[in-house]
Formats: sequence, structure tokens, C-alpha cells
Amino acid sequence: MEEKDSAKTEATAGGYKVLLVDDDDFMIDMYCRKFTQSGDEVRSASNVNEGLELLRSGFKPDAVVFDLAMPGKTGIDFLTAVREEKLAAGTVMVALTNQWEAQHKEKVESLGADGYIIKAEVVPSEIMKKVHELILAKHGREPRSPQR
Repeated sequence: MEEKDSAKTEATAGGYKVLLVDDDDFMIDMYCRKFTQSGDEVRSASNVNEGLELLRSGFKPDAVVFDLAMPGKTGIDFLTAVREEKLAAGTVMVALTNQWEAQHKEKVESLGADGYIIKAEVVPSEIMKKVHELILAKHGREPRSPQR
């Protein structure tokens, strides 16, 4: 997956930087394609540990979009580690999940997430738009070099 990610990064430099963390390859490919088409630089991780390593290695995304239900460590584990290690200060954190129970949303919000999106309720272009809106609202700036 690393080779595929570097090719995407080189081809899309200019917009927002987005990290996607999800164990579903189909979902990763679909969201990578959608964000890339809008001019974003996208990196992806198929589990919590890969996502944390990308952040620890110095990748500074404008937004991190992460699933809650993953095998092993969950999205809540991911968000907790990101906050404890201060890996993404100022980064928009968005849970993208099919967990619609109130306790999940409350937990994610208590850990400082900026957004909570139910996958089944929106299409990929709406998710991309919502993430872009959250970045703009938090930082008050447009993408570095929009390719729209």
C-alpha cells in the first residue's frame, strides 16, 4: 500500500492534507479517490498502528478521518493515542463510522473530535465536503493550492 500512497501523494500535492484510517480497503480506495479528485494530498492506513506511525513520522494532515470499528485497536484507541501523544495538534479529527449509538458519539466528542459522520447516511462526495468545511471552520483558510 505504501507505493500506491506515494503515487497518490505526488499526483495531488496542493490541496488539503488528509489521513484516512480504515481497515476496509474498498472504503479507503473510494475515499482516497474522492479526496484526490478534489486536489487533496491523501495518505491512508489500514489500522490504528499504521495511522499512528504516519503521524509519528512527521506527516501533518489538515484532517484525519478514521473509522471507529476496526479489529484490534479501535478508532477510540486511535483518537486517545493521538491526543495523549499530541500527534495532531490543530488537526481536524473526524470519526467516519456506522456506529450510530449515542455513547459512541459522546465518547468521540469527549476526546475532542471535530466531527462524527455515519457512513450509511452520506455519499463520499458529501463526506469530502463536510471534512473540507470542518477544516475551513477550524482554520479559516482555503486549501493551499486548490485544483478545482
